[in-house]
Amino acid sequence: MEVRDARGLLCPEPVLIAKREIEQLGRGAFQVIVDTVAARDNITRLAKSKKWEITVEPSGDEFLLTLKKA
Repeated sequence: MEVRDARGLLCPEPVLIAKREIEQLGRGAFQVIVDTVAARDNITRLAKSKKWEITVEPSGDEFLLTLKKA
């Protein structure tokens, strides 16, 4: 599974990274690592609006977001 590292990036860059992956894959799964609550929330909203499943795993000050679409 591809992992995109968006730590240290300011919004909207983490969302744009996730959006680009969603558009390129069409379906499948990938992960994004973020380090802000805003990025976590914005990517979660994006995933839901595109009908992708998303799970969020907190790890210290970071979040591992797993996005999937069958």
